[in-house]
Amino acid sequence: MPLSTETAQESFDADWQEWHAAHERHRAHPHGFLAVTHLHWLGSEPARLEGAPGTWSAEDDVVRVVLEAGESLQRDGQELNGAVTLGSIEERGGINLVAGETVIEVAKRGGEYIVRPRNPENGLLRDYQGTPAYSPDAAFAVRGTYEPFEVPRPTTVGAAVEGIQHVYEAPGEIRFKLAGQKLALTAFNGHAPGSLSVLFTDQTSGATTYAANRSLSVVPAADGSVQLDFNRAVNLPCAYTDLATCPLPPAENRLPVAIAAGEKIPYERQDQL
Repeated sequence: MPLSTETAQESFDADWQEWHAAHERHRAHPHGFLAVTHLHWLGSEPARLEGAPGTWSAEDDVVRVVLEAGESLQRDGQELNGAVTLGSIEERGGINLVAGETVIEVAKRGGEYIVRPRNPENGLLRDYQGTPAYSPDAAFAVRGTYEPFEVPRPTTVGAAVEGIQHVYEAPGEIRFKLAGQKLALTAFNGHAPGSLSVLFTDQTSGATTYAANRSLSVVPAADGSVQLDFNRAVNLPCAYTDLATCPLPPAENRLPVAIAAGEKIPYERQDQL
């Protein structure tokens, strides 16, 4: 027997609340991006970095850190001392080192190496009060069709940090209809196997939602059908901190409709409106 409209809405709301609570827990992890205290770009000249032990440099696709007496790092439980060589790291990849309560992220972004200390006592994390979001609305959960390209298309996009670009392999696009309009979104490969990630802006961007980007994860079925639930559109790290290198959406993903669903501008950024 089909659910009544009221019961279906209650179930839809409950599912969203459960999902968003889990997403908030993940976001507020003690060593998540809210814990990032600094963003250091490495060069060939050795330098001390605030928030991390040692003297750091990067050259010939290798990161080097020299730890003085009394300084140490741990990698996968193994203590590192003296002169340490790390590399190479693939683009958008990274490794985590540990120094006391701090996790030291070493990563490659836009062809350059970065170091980002993550400390659970960082004020952004300590004072985090959650992210505002629209009330779930089933009208923004629509069906679409994933259409793979014959050959994945390299797609260059900008970044939240000036001076770097990201290049993604776009395997296809998602076509759907919303607010009476036929629309399409270029999709990138997601983190989970078989998933896709969509970066987009819409007519709420810069007004009630973060101006630069939002992200939506989708999983196509075997027949190419997808569920686009924009109630689950989330902010990227750059919505909270200037220490993030998030990609911007490709030009074709700037939607000409208002998607009043999903996460809104974080409280931390609302004073910048």
